[in-house]
Amino acid sequence: MSPTSAVPASPSGRERGKRRLALVGGSLGNLVEWYDWFVYSSFALYFADSFFPGDNPTTQLINTAGIIAVGFLMRPVGGWVLGRAADRHGRKSALTLTVTMMSVAALLIAIAPTYGQAGYTGALILLFARLLQGMSIGGEYAASATYLTEASARDRRGLGSSFQYVSMTAGQLLGLAVLISLQHLMTADQLHGWGWRVPFALGAVFAIVVFWIRRRLEETDAFTEQAGSPDDARGSLTLLWQHRRQALLVMALTLGGTVAYYTYTTYLTKYLIGSAGMAKDTAALVSFTALFVFALLQPLAGALSDRIGRRPLLITFAVGCTLGTYPIMTALGAASSYWPALGLSLLALVIVTGYTSINAAVKAELFPTRVRALGVALPYAIANALFGGTAEYVALWFKDAGHETVFFWYVSACALVSLVTYVLMPDTRNAALSRAEEAADDRAPQPARSPAEGVVPQA
Repeated sequence: MSPTSAVPASPSGRERGKRRLALVGGSLGNLVEWYDWFVYSSFALYFADSFFPGDNPTTQLINTAGIIAVGFLMRPVGGWVLGRAADRHGRKSALTLTVTMMSVAALLIAIAPTYGQAGYTGALILLFARLLQGMSIGGEYAASATYLTEASARDRRGLGSSFQYVSMTAGQLLGLAVLISLQHLMTADQLHGWGWRVPFALGAVFAIVVFWIRRRLEETDAFTEQAGSPDDARGSLTLLWQHRRQALLVMALTLGGTVAYYTYTTYLTKYLIGSAGMAKDTAALVSFTALFVFALLQPLAGALSDRIGRRPLLITFAVGCTLGTYPIMTALGAASSYWPALGLSLLALVIVTGYTSINAAVKAELFPTRVRALGVALPYAIANALFGGTAEYVALWFKDAGHETVFFWYVSACALVSLVTYVLMPDTRNAALSRAEEAADDRAPQPARSPAEGVVPQA
């Protein structure tokens, strides 16, 4: 715990129950959101030829990856609309709305007609559904990051917010588990014919349960204490402009992390199949096992950041990704069996954990309550649209052009930009997110701080 903060009183039973429900509601909803988002990539190998005719599998995957990238372009829109809603009307209402939108999008994909049934109508429905999902995810990230961070005890914000990527990864694991199960229960022809629709239908059903849970959530104290004030500027772009330095920080610190994350998660399975020549079921098992371990690492790293600060973890990630991407990806391209591929994948994801475990807390800690959700949402969504969402498309483009290794240097360059940002930015661990925390700081002794321990003012 920070020496600059007053020792918190032991939470009551009701307070502990409230925090547990917040953790469950925020995490489970996030799980379903990201299950629906990632399952598209996991099953693209099976439905690409249903919507895009042709004989070149790489071209078909580029078309489906292009729709992924277009979906990412809606993230800034969702970040703006739903981030503003979260700042003005509450984190709870925004969280409920995002999961509803994602459920509708998943259902649309499940019933979309193929090219043989309705020409490119199915592809247009696919595109619309991904746009809706992109908007939903754009708001979900900010709402859940803000909610989990604000709902956590001050000295456990790193731990609490780390469950965002636990649930994100669990959503992808659930998608991969469905993929592996269907691979064993169905023939390849059945999966290509209709089996790929099953996971999207399941996603729509899961969302109904999550909707019910999120309706029971309580609003965070940080938002509630400002909700009654007549502040029309809450969640506005004008207010965000006043915090443009923090917004630029969010974009720069996101750049390397999002490219690395999508490289070693959504693109990994395709890379193992297309470049290493690995069987589809083996590649899926490698991804599943690596992501399972990755999810377990998040709370450990988040708790560590509560003790030593956020910057050491971020810097470790950026150095590892800048120097390690080329050798790791090159070795993965030559790993045709399970164990070598798993070891290399785990090495990469351990490095990425330095970013994923704490990035939600860092971003939320940069902004005051009045613009926190929008401040997290919009710059993060823009960075994801430009870099995270296009990572797979860029990788496949370089592969199709015969220069696959250039993509490895691209990932390293993005991490290098973030490394410079991490070195120069302040550590946010001690930031006060509410008036109660500010009052506790006022009552506590204030020893001198070094510049590296400075806290962004919470105006």
